[in-house]
Amino acid sequence: LSITYSQQKDSPLRSTMTKPNPNQPQLVPETVLKRKHDMDEMKAHRAAQELSNPRGNRKIFSPKTKTTKIYKPESFISNARAMRNREIRYARVMRKGMQKRASNKKIVEKKKVSSKLDSGAASDDEDDDSAEKVEIDVATNSVGAPMVFAIRIRDNVAVPQRMRKILSSFRLRNKNEGVFIRYTKGARKRLHLIEPFVSYGILTKGTITDLIHRRGHGKVEGKRVPLSDNTVIEKAIGDETGIICVEDLVHELHNVGPHFKQAAAFLWPFRLTAVKSKYQSKTLRYNEGGDYGDRGEAMDALMKLVM
Repeated sequence: LSITYSQQKDSPLRSTMTKPNPNQPQLVPETVLKRKHDMDEMKAHRAAQELSNPRGNRKIFSPKTKTTKIYKPESFISNARAMRNREIRYARVMRKGMQKRASNKKIVEKKKVSSKLDSGAASDDEDDDSAEKVEIDVATNSVGAPMVFAIRIRDNVAVPQRMRKILSSFRLRNKNEGVFIRYTKGARKRLHLIEPFVSYGILTKGTITDLIHRRGHGKVEGKRVPLSDNTVIEKAIGDETGIICVEDLVHELHNVGPHFKQAAAFLWPFRLTAVKSKYQSKTLRYNEGGDYGDRGEAMDALMKLVM
């Protein structure tokens, strides 16, 4: 049987298939229905939270919801005394120097270390007492070093204006920030003036490399950029200094080369973690068991805690 086009067009079967039934519900994919159900459930949950806690997780600065911070009178008295004592210390160090509190000569002491730890053969499960002890020479101050690494260990509470200016000149504006400093006679004098706020010492080449790989950021067009690629260093200071990679940067900082100033200025101040004991870091000097002051070659031990 042959059916013409006109007969096929006018057939009742075709008319019923092409015309949708308005009373029949539309089919919706299951994923769309599930997403709509989840959204409705989330909106209902948020509405219930808004009724129970109008503030929620957002900060609303209004007279009804803002909190009032209370300062004890003792805190004002203690801060005033601390600032007065620091101003007196600043004037004394400026006038007389550190006197017996710091030596002008390099001090070397004997320190016993494990020979297995030096060779890398020791494991965590082995007893340290069974390992042989070897005496090595360790410098307890930074006299004679061409470069030191300084970390700020105090915040901006009760800081005299003159100390604040020196800290800003070293780019140590915030707590737990560290910078590389060329250790000249003038820099040593300024570090003595702000010694209660900083801890500084000599870093080995391996520690410098580890520090830059872990916490290194560069200053590119006034922005803090992570050193994820050597092209960041090359584009920023490569043409001016010839430093094109992290290894060149470490070599320039450790050996205090001719472009040390540009390399140190390119590095953004390192943001480090805080030391564990506030009493040791704020109250005691390093030679008394604390963390502030000149640490010499023992600075590596502190860097392992703050990196």
